[in-house]
Amino acid sequence: MARALKITCRKDMDVSAAIERLTSLLGERLSLAEAVRIQHADDPTWNPALPPDAVAFAESEAEVAEIVRICADCRVPLIPYGAGTSLEGHIAAPCGGISLDLSRMNAILEVRPEDLDCRVQPGVTRRQLNSYLRDTGLFFPIDPGADATIGGMVSTRASGTNAVRYGTMAENVKALRVVLANGEIIHTGSRARKSASGYDLTRLFVGAEGTLGIITEITLKLHGIPETVIAGICNFPDIGAACEAVIETIQIDLPVARIELLDAATIAMVNAYSDLDLPERPTLFVEFAGTGTAIHEQIEIFTGIVQDHGGVPGTWAEREEDRRRLWRARHDVFWAAKSANPGMVAMTTDVCVPISRLAECVTETQKDMRAHDLSGAIVGHVGDGNFHVILFAPPNDDVQKERIEAFAERLVERALAMDGTATGEHGIGMGKLAYMEKEHGRALHAMRAIKQALDPLNILNPGKVLPPETSLHKG
Repeated sequence: MARALKITCRKDMDVSAAIERLTSLLGERLSLAEAVRIQHADDPTWNPALPPDAVAFAESEAEVAEIVRICADCRVPLIPYGAGTSLEGHIAAPCGGISLDLSRMNAILEVRPEDLDCRVQPGVTRRQLNSYLRDTGLFFPIDPGADATIGGMVSTRASGTNAVRYGTMAENVKALRVVLANGEIIHTGSRARKSASGYDLTRLFVGAEGTLGIITEITLKLHGIPETVIAGICNFPDIGAACEAVIETIQIDLPVARIELLDAATIAMVNAYSDLDLPERPTLFVEFAGTGTAIHEQIEIFTGIVQDHGGVPGTWAEREEDRRRLWRARHDVFWAAKSANPGMVAMTTDVCVPISRLAECVTETQKDMRAHDLSGAIVGHVGDGNFHVILFAPPNDDVQKERIEAFAERLVERALAMDGTATGEHGIGMGKLAYMEKEHGRALHAMRAIKQALDPLNILNPGKVLPPETSLHKG
């Protein structure tokens, strides 16, 4: 099973020496406190909180480089940490080592409105950045829900509700500064809108989950705030009809800004948690953005699509406070589901399929849940063919956990059979290692060669992204 893979750790680590040298460098900014160490390994799901031996709070790129050099000298693992919102065990320390907290590197270094870009440190959060940009008429659109750090969003190739219009982090990062595993600092990319120069190292580090280098600075694309934004909801008789409406919307290239699916069970949880009274049916949350005239034409076309698939259009909200309430309810789905399952631990997973296979994949997944007496939430950024499933089990019920893990494996197999991917958003971390070989085949050899070249000692977030069959533990 994906969550049962054993990670092989180095036997020549000198953690004591690393802690002694890091204490000399950082003083009180190196924490050995148990509560701090557990906090830096614990994510919101049932992934085990495997704590590091210490947590280092860096405040500059130079400090990051020195911390990396110390860990390399002592053969000690180094796990980058932003806000701890990732969901697949990315921040766990299966081999111990040092958690490198970058949250104090949170300066917005430069904004160039004329070029629609900015430079930030990795600890800047998306809400912090958009608050800073408010008076410029620009915004940063990538919105994974949680107030994640920009560095973490780059490392996990985050996307979210706006990705159907603005793309993922991969399309919105122009350049990076990165500390390599030997402490060397490199700069990738440029502020130019395009380049044909050399290998695209920027995209190599985007989504690498901290296994190839530590990101210390990011140059981001920015976008103009639309003149008019209107959001609304519509519900459907069944989840397949909702998905078919999404498919048609995307296939006719209707410029929707966001289009999100919540199944009937999720709507019930959202109603209770967010004090709403939405019909408990499969529902699409939708948003259009642009000029007023064009938006109303788009809404009219979309309304026709909804009705053609048996859906019922709801009310439309143009006031910012009304739209915020709607999207806050969508972003709080995980916590709504947790609230509806008190005392339980959560397993959350995601897959992504070609848009033409969306309805088939979602409906088969819902049938699978019913056939195995599993209840939970189906919710997704369906304009990209990406959806999530959240399921729950009692903390000590190993039988139920095994049933859920078996379901998660079937879900991934289903997505891969449809030419999809094991994860469209969460990333690999430790939780999805078992699926990498089936999805990528011999391409894993190239990935391992890249890892070997950039991190020959395997100290950067070991046990993540690449399955443990790798031979990178030599050195």
